[in-house]
Amino acid sequence: MKISFAFILLLLSLNINSQILDFDPEKPSITQHKVKINGKTIDYTAEVGMQEVYNNNDEAFAYLLYTYYTRKDKKEDANRPLVVSFNGGPGSASVWMHLAYTGPRILNISDEGFPLQPYGVKENPHSILDIADIVYVNPVNTGYSRPLKDKEGKFDKNEFFGVNEDITYLAKWINDFVSRKDKWRNPKYLIGESYGTTRVSGLANRLQNNHWMYINGVILVSPTELGIERNGPVEVANRLPYFAAAAWYHNQLDSKYQNMPIQEYLDEVENFTINELTPAMVKGGFLKEDVRKQMAMQMEEYSSITAELFLQHNLELPYNYFWKELLRDEGFTVGRLDSRYKGLDEKDAGGRPDYNAELTSWLHSFTPAVNHYFKHDLEFETRNAYNMFGNVYPWDRSKNNNTGKQLRQAMAQNPSMQVMIQAGYFDGATTYFNAKYTMWHIDESGKLKDRMHFKTYESGHMMYLRKEDLKSANEDVREFILNTIPKEGEAIKY
Repeated sequence: MKISFAFILLLLSLNINSQILDFDPEKPSITQHKVKINGKTIDYTAEVGMQEVYNNNDEAFAYLLYTYYTRKDKKEDANRPLVVSFNGGPGSASVWMHLAYTGPRILNISDEGFPLQPYGVKENPHSILDIADIVYVNPVNTGYSRPLKDKEGKFDKNEFFGVNEDITYLAKWINDFVSRKDKWRNPKYLIGESYGTTRVSGLANRLQNNHWMYINGVILVSPTELGIERNGPVEVANRLPYFAAAAWYHNQLDSKYQNMPIQEYLDEVENFTINELTPAMVKGGFLKEDVRKQMAMQMEEYSSITAELFLQHNLELPYNYFWKELLRDEGFTVGRLDSRYKGLDEKDAGGRPDYNAELTSWLHSFTPAVNHYFKHDLEFETRNAYNMFGNVYPWDRSKNNNTGKQLRQAMAQNPSMQVMIQAGYFDGATTYFNAKYTMWHIDESGKLKDRMHFKTYESGHMMYLRKEDLKSANEDVREFILNTIPKEGEAIKY
């Protein structure tokens, strides 16, 4: 039997060690708004609530914050897609894509993604709300989402914090949400960013095989490795295209490369990486010395990092060292998640930056904006702090940490499902070339390659922070959704 909200409040009022729930899950905040998308004004409804997560005994054991946007004039349209959106971390709130990418409001930031004051949000003229309803979901301990604690103020982390556990309870939550909103007939899409790509890849499989909910498409924004191995020489060699992209952005290259369009330049670097560097690195310490020096010299040309440094590292230059070294002579470091951002260390010496320049810039913009937005625009208040990053550790990766192959299985079982990957050239955490490698190896048979799509952008991990890429990335999502809904009456089969 489901536990009522009033009963939960009674229990918690007797327990000073447990959190106080100052919201009613049966009464979400519902507000009305307008937004102009691609020149057309759209009336929409925003619903913010805390929906229960139920365990196997049908007892609520957590509440998840969600924000659900629906277009008012399409409310009863069974052909209108539903997009379920997650960020990553794994302890990150679903704030990034919510307030900077696909939603009807975006941050007030510069055209290149840097903070501006006053903090806040503005209309998003490129939101996908014109063609799809969107729900942004915050897993346990992110945003305002919280687990229910016992009388000692404790909860079982093993129920939530792990690759498999995360997918299991979120699949149940989505199933319940779809039922409550009467969306079983609607086309459904999952979009995840960073660790969120691990999450939605596993969810596609779990929803189909445990809840019999079939997904039309999965969008992977700056994907992780998805459990697909690339250790040893392959992992090391795969770093070079990112090094080359970051060096190109910061004008560190010889003019013959600097004057090339970035995609043309990176095509050359990728060709060298695949056909020369990787085979050379496979030989390790038995690589001929003249070939080793030749590799280092070419890596210097492509990255601006000296051949001497590559040789000192046995060609295995660490990411941390690269972020410190690229602009060392200018007194700056570069960001990890987006190497367009510069940092300022106390000492120029050393092998790694003092901090993540891009993340501090993002938190500068996002944190005040999201707190103000929920309170004043969405009219949702709680005494719980909004966790941009919550404590979800230890995170269990020992079970079913192979969501790339789970995604492949879901695609095989569902002839209409397609996948799109979006990656920024200047992302040094989930690099665009590793994203491409992941796509190549999700299905090594090659039978599904025509149902996978790859898009790149001249920005970093959150490519949409750059105004030009906000437009193109949303348009890519819009086209992907519209092109992957089967035509009415068309049989879904091989």
